[in-house]
Amino acid sequence: MTATTLPAGPGPGPGPGPSPVTGSAQRTVRRLIVYTLLFVLVTIAAVGLSGLLARLLETGTPLTAGGNAGLALSLAFMLIGGPLAALLWWVVWRRLTDDSERSSLAWGLYLALMYPVSLVVATSALVGTLSSLVGDGWRPGDFSIGVVWALVWAWHRWMWRHPARGPIRLGTVPVVTASVYGLIIGIGGGVTALGSLFDTAIRRASEQVFAGTTWWQAPLESLIWAVAGAAIWSWHWFRDDARRLDAGLARVALVVIGVLWAGFVMLAGLGTVLFVLLRLAFDPSDPASEILRPLGTALAAASVGALVWVYHRGIVAGHSAGTRRAGALVMSGLGLVAAASGIGVIINATLAALVSPLAASDTRSLLLGGISALVIGGPVWWLNWKPARRVEAAEVGSTGRRVYLIAVFGISAIVALITVLVVGYLLFEFGLDPTTTASLVDEVRAPFGLLVATGLVFGYHFALWRRDRSVIAAEGLAPARRIGRVILVTSGDAVALEQAIADATGASVAVWRSLDEPGSGPDAAALAGALEGVTGKRVLVLAGPGSRVEVVRLAD
Repeated sequence: MTATTLPAGPGPGPGPGPSPVTGSAQRTVRRLIVYTLLFVLVTIAAVGLSGLLARLLETGTPLTAGGNAGLALSLAFMLIGGPLAALLWWVVWRRLTDDSERSSLAWGLYLALMYPVSLVVATSALVGTLSSLVGDGWRPGDFSIGVVWALVWAWHRWMWRHPARGPIRLGTVPVVTASVYGLIIGIGGGVTALGSLFDTAIRRASEQVFAGTTWWQAPLESLIWAVAGAAIWSWHWFRDDARRLDAGLARVALVVIGVLWAGFVMLAGLGTVLFVLLRLAFDPSDPASEILRPLGTALAAASVGALVWVYHRGIVAGHSAGTRRAGALVMSGLGLVAAASGIGVIINATLAALVSPLAASDTRSLLLGGISALVIGGPVWWLNWKPARRVEAAEVGSTGRRVYLIAVFGISAIVALITVLVVGYLLFEFGLDPTTTASLVDEVRAPFGLLVATGLVFGYHFALWRRDRSVIAAEGLAPARRIGRVILVTSGDAVALEQAIADATGASVAVWRSLDEPGSGPDAAALAGALEGVTGKRVLVLAGPGSRVEVVRLAD
């Protein structure tokens, strides 16, 4: 079914009044002001309450210790900001029974900001308190901040999960940001804790740790952060089912954090491990203890990064073709950066060895670093980009591949231009200074190596982009953009439907979740058929319940 609608006019009324556009603008401004005030008042009340609680927990210290100014500020924040925040929240909460208020952008934006902010503050303070118990002792200030902001987080989580008044727009942002935050601090804490254990084991093996040292303190403090991050991530990932979200932000977070960031940690660790091993074998100029110093952290980064990367790579494999392609492209780009950096460093070290053979030790270390980056990055780029395979026509015409090629050769062109300017500056400086005793090659070897590497990257990817353009033009692979943007409303799985719309129309797709019970919806072929012949800048598609498909062209 296809319906065409026109923008609704103001209609007849009893007398003059504000137009619908003016009324909508007024409501939007009012909501932004109200929720901004609520955010500020809740923050002020939390600061005041945590300040008072900290003074109560400081045993043996008078409430007015340090002067009356601090106590007066906490009392003012709590006794003035607290009631105002409660009153404003009560007014807002009553209004949320109206669907227009609940579906407003301001309400979703407020929870999307306050939920992660309260979680970050509470986690940092509480974990800092536990870490201080391991190290330098009790910190009542941190504990009070953590307790108060944990209550703020629990309160906003209850509002976010409320079945009748929770936000409709931006409703998935809190769970995505919280899972990302938990994953980041979990990776950081895990790498630091495991790296400290490896460092201790390496030092003990080389007889550098003596009895009586508190070797366990640093790993335990980092382990607390790792456990906290893992708990936050698993709570939102499994209990709130963030792993099954198919909204745009969820897919971006999955690819950028779960694949790209974890892959970076893994490859950085592997590259450092290889560099240390190569130095032990071919560059024993420094003591072994000095060479082995980064090995523990590198082993931990490689292990934790690989664990996280393998898991999220499996999650990506279950998503749409576009998400899988994005995962492969970001890893290809990561490997390309490492390999190109390695080539530049190798050229730099080779020129240094030709000019200054007396500095063989420093040059050898530089050369081994470039070899490590090339050995690690090269295979990663090759396995993900697969330059020797025949590219299918559908992939040639994909937006992701074209954006990737343009981004790579565009960035490499900018870097190459900057290095050309640097090389030119060094050449002119060398030629205009008759008293210099430095070697010209030694002056320009670092930017020249980078110029060669970026030049190779630019030339290869620019040639591929031009070839893809020829294939797209010859075979008509680029879909005609009959529709600028499609808003898909569904309660079921939207991955296949979103892909079908993108393939059929070439339009960008925004998915809106309806409040209906999830069920079987129309198949992708029926949805693509309903869009046949429809044109417009914005189109609304109602998919479900059942096989129902309704297409509504929206006014500009």
